[in-house]
Amino acid sequence: MIPFCKFHGFGNDYIVIERALIPAGVELTQLARAICHRHTGAGGDGIAVIEKLRDDDADFFCEIVNPDGSIAGFSGNGTRCAAAYIYYKQLWSEQALRLKTRSGIKNFRTSEADEAGHYQFEAEIGRPNFTSAGVPVLTPDLSESVIDLPVEAAGRTFAMSCVNVGNPVAISFVDNFEFDWRLYGRELETNAIFPEKANIVFVKVIDRENIEIRIWERAAGETSSSGTCSSGAAVLAAFMDRTDRRVSVHAVGGTTKFFWRDDGEILITGRADLAYCGQWPTS
Repeated sequence: MIPFCKFHGFGNDYIVIERALIPAGVELTQLARAICHRHTGAGGDGIAVIEKLRDDDADFFCEIVNPDGSIAGFSGNGTRCAAAYIYYKQLWSEQALRLKTRSGIKNFRTSEADEAGHYQFEAEIGRPNFTSAGVPVLTPDLSESVIDLPVEAAGRTFAMSCVNVGNPVAISFVDNFEFDWRLYGRELETNAIFPEKANIVFVKVIDRENIEIRIWERAAGETSSSGTCSSGAAVLAAFMDRTDRRVSVHAVGGTTKFFWRDDGEILITGRADLAYCGQWPTS
């Protein structure tokens, strides 16, 4: 049996597991597919596998695996759930926590915590990469930024703007969500111009300090929230001067506070709450 805890960030749920507690021979790809299944598993938007480190760069390593078994470079909510697990299980007691991911080291600081498993964190998640090669997105020529690129999906053309904030994010500004955005999100995610697929976000600007989003997440589908997608939407809105650099991002699951600092670092503030803990059979 593999012990785990399921946390969620505004409904975006991740199953957190300690690497040392996974028996030898258990493949993370197969484990993620099984345990994340909504009907036959525990259900989740991915698993976050944590491992204590013995170096000076970071305190823990966090591997994010999508429900389809693919490896994610990063997940804002996934790493936040991993951080919450670390504190909940009393594996760490200092206010500051450094998590190493495939997209670099992310710095967390607890701003709220209780014994029932409710946490709020401020997290530095890195600097955005706007280049076509860095996202990546296939364009006729290498570009320093990809803004309002016409992309067709299911008979409709969208102006897509792109950024990498640990994962590739492509957004389209819309006036409302009264269209089949799930259909278009599914089609856009796997469009050939995104060689590594992309998180698709439809963004409605409310004012200079607030945006609302709908999310079609790469390898996961519709999600109620996503730290990566929220950050990508917010940084592109600021980059295109549609909003200020400090923005509240309103998703179906809740609101994430975003600040794109003058030094280029992205700071997000959001929650991670315990759903339940359990054990998963290995056979």
